[in-house]
Amino acid sequence: MRLPARLLPVSAVAAASALLTGCFSGAASDSSAEGGEKRVRVAHMLPPRSGLSPLSDDAFKLSRWSTAETLVKLDVEGDAQPALATKWQQNGKTWTFEIRDGVTFHDGTKLTAEAVVRSITEAAGASPKPRILDGVDLTVKAQGDSVAVTTATEDPLVPQRLSSPQLSILAAKAYEGKTVSPVGAGTGPFELKKVNGTSSASLDRYDDYWGGKAKSPGIDVKFVPDGTARAAALRSGEADIVEAVPVSQAALLEEDQITEVPMPRTNTLYLNTSEGPFKDAALRAAAREAIDAESIVKGVYEDRADVAEGLLGPALPWAADLRSPVKRAKAGDPAGKTITIGTFTDRAELPEVAQTLQQQLQKAGFKVKLEVREYANIESDALAGEFDAFILSRATILDSGDPAAYLYSDFGSKGSFNISQLSDKTVDAALEKASATKAGDARRKAVIEAEAAVLSTDAAVPMLHERVIQGDAAGVVDVAHDPRERELITTETYVK
Repeated sequence: MRLPARLLPVSAVAAASALLTGCFSGAASDSSAEGGEKRVRVAHMLPPRSGLSPLSDDAFKLSRWSTAETLVKLDVEGDAQPALATKWQQNGKTWTFEIRDGVTFHDGTKLTAEAVVRSITEAAGASPKPRILDGVDLTVKAQGDSVAVTTATEDPLVPQRLSSPQLSILAAKAYEGKTVSPVGAGTGPFELKKVNGTSSASLDRYDDYWGGKAKSPGIDVKFVPDGTARAAALRSGEADIVEAVPVSQAALLEEDQITEVPMPRTNTLYLNTSEGPFKDAALRAAAREAIDAESIVKGVYEDRADVAEGLLGPALPWAADLRSPVKRAKAGDPAGKTITIGTFTDRAELPEVAQTLQQQLQKAGFKVKLEVREYANIESDALAGEFDAFILSRATILDSGDPAAYLYSDFGSKGSFNISQLSDKTVDAALEKASATKAGDARRKAVIEAEAAVLSTDAAVPMLHERVIQGDAAGVVDVAHDPRERELITTETYVK
């Protein structure tokens, strides 16, 4: 999706220039020694949190730079596809993965089954564990050129779990220090050569990559937390690719520099079903009917979000085609009932969303109080059911690319993030079915059935699905626009 261009005020130019001083200075931004090929310059929003350890969220940066790889990867539907493993099969609790031949790490050592075992075992024993292994007990053993992964109970999602960037396979050298270091230890088309704390990183093309030579000679990364500075870096030509352009800056860029990427994130109004006014299904229905999500998208998000048709949005392209109408309760009369809505300030738009909802619900006959705090100071109260309603921006898929875990966590009677305090046997049965179904079309259908079961209770009112704005210079070719934020620079990406 494209945004209109707008002239940048002179004052903004001056402010951004000051922030950008030296942003990509010293980077080989014009060409390399090989045939005049240009390096790709990237401005990231968040600096590394854990020294680029793959056992942290920094793993997603390693994946986006195509330096660290996993046994499998996910396609657009969320199904597992070959990567460092060429094929796999399940036998009860054990999945066996055949390791790709002819792969070398960036230090020249060979990828073996033993190397895979070492990396996954390190991750499984880490504290804290990678998110994708929460509640999962597994053991990994080498069997010739294959690896056997055994879980405590049958798990249909093991291949999807092993696609998580936090389970990247690295050379032995990565584990020699006190922390895991990916420098020179990956298998991808780009070798991580240097990390300068939280300011920058550089990668060079790895010419012995098993998947073929990358088109770009390297990547120069700068971490630029200031959104104005990131946008100005793109506009001034100092960066080729800019992550997370703020909405306020997007309209200041050229139309062909902007791409809006649907994110697997839904802004939802959770309604407390266990006590208070919304224990009554008719009043939950009244709240749902009172909400005008389109006006929130236009007024708060400046039309840079998608009105929700369900809990799962356009980042999961299969969801809309599988849906059918949901039968819900009829709306009752609020009759001046007082409700308290909670939300948090960490996402700047949510307090404004709360104010808009307050007006809409009051127009429908509710009396509405707002409670707005920092997330760290409100989460425990939200989970304890202290509010009648709570506004949350929630990721709908976790590292496996599968939304069943989110649905269970948020709406299962034993879910760990059940803000709605929902306890419904029909919903629980649908969630159990979705969780147990094998990956593929049958599981996707079961997930949508579970979504319908949740929506039929009006325990949650999905309002909108967020987008992230990525900035690409005119000369950038074949950069990825990935809703899961796993891909960015690939073997096909280059700068003209």
